[in-house]
Amino acid sequence: MDFASLGLSEPLLRAVAEQGYDQPSPIQAQAIPAVLEGRDVMAAAQTGTGKTAGFTLPLLQLLDGGRRAPRQARALVLTPTRELAAQVGDSVATYGRHLNSRSTVVFGGVGINPQIQALKGGVDVLVATPGRLLDLHQQGAVRFDDLEILVLDEADRMLDMGFIHDIRKVLRLLPAQRQTLMFSATFSNDIRALAKTLVRDPVEVDVSPRNSTAERVLQWIVPVDKNRKAPLLVKLITDGGWFQVLVFTRTKHGANKLAKQLNAQGIEAAAIHGNKSQSARTRALADFKSGDVRALVATDIAARGLDIDQLPQVVNFDLPNVPEDYVHRIGRTGRAGASGQAVSLVSADESKQLFDIEKVISRPLERRPQEGFEPEEKLPEKGAGGGRSSGGAGRSRNNGGGNRARGGGGGGGNGRNSAGGGGGNGRGRGNGGGRAQGGGNTNGGNGGNGGNGGNGGNAGDNGNNNGNGTRRRRRRRPAANTAS
Repeated sequence: MDFASLGLSEPLLRAVAEQGYDQPSPIQAQAIPAVLEGRDVMAAAQTGTGKTAGFTLPLLQLLDGGRRAPRQARALVLTPTRELAAQVGDSVATYGRHLNSRSTVVFGGVGINPQIQALKGGVDVLVATPGRLLDLHQQGAVRFDDLEILVLDEADRMLDMGFIHDIRKVLRLLPAQRQTLMFSATFSNDIRALAKTLVRDPVEVDVSPRNSTAERVLQWIVPVDKNRKAPLLVKLITDGGWFQVLVFTRTKHGANKLAKQLNAQGIEAAAIHGNKSQSARTRALADFKSGDVRALVATDIAARGLDIDQLPQVVNFDLPNVPEDYVHRIGRTGRAGASGQAVSLVSADESKQLFDIEKVISRPLERRPQEGFEPEEKLPEKGAGGGRSSGGAGRSRNNGGGNRARGGGGGGGNGRNSAGGGGGNGRGRGNGGGRAQGGGNTNGGNGGNGGNGGNGGNAGDNGNNNGNGTRRRRRRRPAANTAS
């Protein structure tokens, strides 16, 4: 199959050939004809498989020959990050070079006046982040009366809680009669259900197992204590001769700190995250692509839209809180059929995130301990019955006083349920069974003051307590670090 068989016009075929492509990827082969037919589309494919061209090419063909009106956009592409917006804008310009089309990209962090000027005469394709788009509409710089097509790129993040309110505001501004396209590497079940409220009878394209990672990416983890991650990363970069490595941290502060640590060890590094100005982010990315910067340290805000040819290494310095973000992170390597490797530095307190990631990608990650960096606090293994051996807090009902007692996190066994010991009248913490999965039951021991342990993490509210205990105050959990 070639691109001509998909029904694309000659100017588009010429632009594709100039980029060196002769055969469409699976996502392109299935999505392009559906978009050209005017159908709504929900498409899921691994990062790096050509999703952007999968909607850009048919979008340009559908708009070709139409008339633009002042301050109107005929097609709107929404993206979650500035970097992804810039990447999509480049693709639109590249593939539309032989067409009489006009496009522009708008996002925050830069001056708004040039963007207002670019929209004055109207555009065929407007690529935008939601916040800046709403600002421009509020100022009367853009309208959507003539909008024909809406594209949500990286739709899972666009519809996630962080963006849902802005997305709904934008949707209220758009005509009800439109074509809607949703493209993403991942679609969780909840997000898929929400997405279907925005599309009409969509063609669903899923060319790979949901939330899967590219086969050409070698993935492995190194168990290590948290306070030794930075020295280990220096060793991996130095001993491995890594000349270009993308490193992900969980927080903006962590990215800045790690970049300083790497620079202090003679490894040229730069940080990129949401608090950086757009000019600083653009400069850091350009230096990384040119080789002036050896390690680019980024938060997940940068995971969407970084398009770097032949990127050989990705390192998860911190595991992401959302397991699907792991797919996006490591999708920065192994793109367009190339090979790459993704290394995760995992401390014992990240075992839950690790197990969640392995569940999402449906495979265990190989553990490769590094000599001299063996952790003092061992990374938990999964239980023999397939469940987790780390303890989870469970709840049990108290027949004596009618209150609840919480089971503390004990060790998990092979049993699916871990019944707690005797309870108490008050709300307290005990030493009940930990979280584990599999067949059979494992009984937990007695708790301390305030009731004994209830059921383990998977057991829920099924156990009963009959003892008496002193009421204890419930400890407040410390606030979690704000993810970037």
